Amino acid sequence: MKRFKQIFNHQPPARLIALGFASTILLGTLLLLMPFSIRSGITVQPVDALFSATSAVCVTGLLTVDTADTFTPVGQAVMAVLIQIGGLGITSIGMGLALAAGRRISLRERTLIREAMNVSSLEGMVRLVRAIIKLTLAFELAGVIPIFAVFAQDYPPLKALGLSVFHSISSFNNAGIDILGGGRSLTPYRDNVLLNLSTCFLIISGGIGFLVMVDVVKCRFRFRKFTLHSKVVVTTTAFLLAAGTLLLKFTDPLSWLTAFFLSVSARTAGFATLDLGKLSNAGLFTILILMFIGASPGSTGGGIKTTTIFVLAQEIRCIFSKQRPGAFRRALPANAIAKASTIGLLGMLVVCCTTFLLCILEPGLPFISLLFEAVSAYSTAGLSTGITAQLCLPAKLVLIFTMYTGRVGAFTLLSLWVERPEPNAHFTEEAITIG
Repeated sequence: MKRFKQIFNHQPPARLIALGFASTILLGTLLLLMPFSIRSGITVQPVDALFSATSAVCVTGLLTVDTADTFTPVGQAVMAVLIQIGGLGITSIGMGLALAAGRRISLRERTLIREAMNVSSLEGMVRLVRAIIKLTLAFELAGVIPIFAVFAQDYPPLKALGLSVFHSISSFNNAGIDILGGGRSLTPYRDNVLLNLSTCFLIISGGIGFLVMVDVVKCRFRFRKFTLHSKVVVTTTAFLLAAGTLLLKFTDPLSWLTAFFLSVSARTAGFATLDLGKLSNAGLFTILILMFIGASPGSTGGGIKTTTIFVLAQEIRCIFSKQRPGAFRRALPANAIAKASTIGLLGMLVVCCTTFLLCILEPGLPFISLLFEAVSAYSTAGLSTGITAQLCLPAKLVLIFTMYTGRVGAFTLLSLWVERPEPNAHFTEEAITIG
């Protein structure tokens, strides 16, 4: 045990977080392969169990087998736990259990939380984790009530309660996995206003980020007192929701409710109320953009994040206006542009590589469907045009790695095994022509 602690203390936080997610995925895979998790008469291949566990922990929603038709209630409970762990994060769950046991939180553990939540200060880490757990439970419990009211009309009370709890967890954590069966997602409830709006509320709440939720509660919903980060997240999220709804309504003959639901779900949630394969190319392209942008930092969602696209947009604006990037009477940090550019470029690189490999492995499938699958996996959105289950084994493995990369972060994975010290000497600077 002492030797293990020494190894633990000498590992960089990013590596521990990545290994934590990988270990949880492997444990989930083993549990899903157990006889008590699989329905009688159903055979689950190891790669499909690995795919389901990865999709749950990475809160993605892409599946090669239907959760309800394949797994028993125990297996479905395993999926729910994996979704909860993946949404909250390994470090938040670990610290929450330590706090419940009354154990003192070390500086090392606080550093892990800071790295996982992408915050700059170690101050208030314990308070932050307590707030995260309380908010998560509050939102998920609040979501169960209206969702139960909907499902209770079609299922027995106990079954409806189980569906409601699972759906609330899956919605708040932006997982997009359902247990209604038949691979239909929420298509039977396309016109149910209560279920659609309740699901959207949970998705948006989980997608804006825990830091923003804490700030909103602390400032009592007064926008003027929000931090710059919260203002950027709230305004960018509102813009993307409105723009996505209008574009989807314009490109396809959808109702306003369906267009709004798709606009919300596309930003890493993964629920669908219609067959996406029937959308026009313009509609699919709109969803692709929304998926790639994704949710906000420190949230249960993926993508390159709303703040990244906001910073990049500010940089473009400032190139023409000759002003320093900023918003809401605040200047952005000097390194924000470089970090946002790096994250955006790495995201496009991962999507391009994944799409290229899928095109080689599945030459008979349409390019737009393969691109859609790649973006969905990287952004942990989970939406699909319906080709996931028919992919070959190597293609499934490619998507598994892409989902893992999207959840942990391409930037984190690249710097995972290499820690370069700051050089003592620098080369002479010389300009180059760009553009």
